[in-house]
Amino acid sequence: MEYKVSKHAKLTTIILVVVGLLSLVAGIAMDHNHHGVSGRLWANLLVDGYFFFTISLAAVFFLALQYVSEMAWGVTTQRVFQAIMAFMPVGAVVLLIVFAASSLHMNHLYHWMAEGVMEEGHENYDKIIAGKSAYLNQPFFWVRTILYIGVWMYFANWFRKNSLKEDKLNLDGAVSPVYKKAIIKGVLFIAFFAYTSSSSAWDWIMAIDVHWFSTMFGWYAFSGMWVSMMIVAVVMVQYLKKNGYLKEVNSSHVHDIGKWMFAISCLWSYIWFCQFMLIWYSNIPEEVTYYVQRFNDYRGLYIGTFFVNFMMPFFILMSRDAKRNGIFLIPVALIIFLGHWVDVLIMVLPGTMFEHGTLGLVEIGMFLTFLGVFIFMVLNALSKAPLQTKNHPMYDESLHLHH
Repeated sequence: MEYKVSKHAKLTTIILVVVGLLSLVAGIAMDHNHHGVSGRLWANLLVDGYFFFTISLAAVFFLALQYVSEMAWGVTTQRVFQAIMAFMPVGAVVLLIVFAASSLHMNHLYHWMAEGVMEEGHENYDKIIAGKSAYLNQPFFWVRTILYIGVWMYFANWFRKNSLKEDKLNLDGAVSPVYKKAIIKGVLFIAFFAYTSSSSAWDWIMAIDVHWFSTMFGWYAFSGMWVSMMIVAVVMVQYLKKNGYLKEVNSSHVHDIGKWMFAISCLWSYIWFCQFMLIWYSNIPEEVTYYVQRFNDYRGLYIGTFFVNFMMPFFILMSRDAKRNGIFLIPVALIIFLGHWVDVLIMVLPGTMFEHGTLGLVEIGMFLTFLGVFIFMVLNALSKAPLQTKNHPMYDESLHLHH
């Protein structure tokens, strides 16, 4: 069965984009710190570009994980994860524009890119940053960035293209050669992603607070993008089922996606607490400054994200029935989704806007604009192929999933 984007869905995306742009314009007009407007816009472009791009990236990871682990239950929802990958090109362009602007000193998101920071004797010289110059230099930064994005998008395109190719094969009961290749590709992707999911977070987010570092930050960013993607998957599956699609998906499939959302929420919460507790308890000045800044200027948002992103899924989604019931699942999922967006906001604003950062119309407007484009890209990708894969060797097992 093929999905057709309804007029209602199209209208929703248009409304989100229009309301987002109007909020953005209103926020800019109301911001009396005219010199800071440009920096605020660049910071929010990074926040939303990174947030939505990594959701698509996590979908590639989860798809690869399904092949490597020979996961049967996810076959009936595989096209949903493939559709979530569709935003990657847009997100990549946004991120590259932000990084190029930083390199050309059109914004000041990355202090280590400022002129003279690594030149001894220059008025902007910083000994600590200069000590990191072997890694934090623009040529190497751009090589890494282009490598990350290029390889990730290659795998995303390969999985999508070959899944559609598999649909057209005449196998007579034999295992598809495409499926065998996908397992190998999955192994290669996960091996590459295992390092680059962390190193990209170091380069793009942690390097904003260039004097500070955490060995847990890569895992923290990874768990955030993963749970955000599972939330999108839950919402998309429920939306499609409500509109008469994905009849092959039963409550057990929904339960399994809900369990992933619950489990990765707990993983994120564990890493959040461990990173905070170890650094705060050791009380080393150059490490604890990261949290001092957030406690002084962003305390409500920072502490709030933990309670929203942990307490909500932990206490509401603990039961089996809650993970199967859209009445409980969708509202909780949407609230946690917003919570993880705020989490990315708190990663970026303190190091770019310092005490001037806020959650206002500019931030909300940028988020709604990106959300509208993201939903459009995902729904458009869903409409380009049948919602069920064909010739997947585990399709029948997934079809009869019950537990």
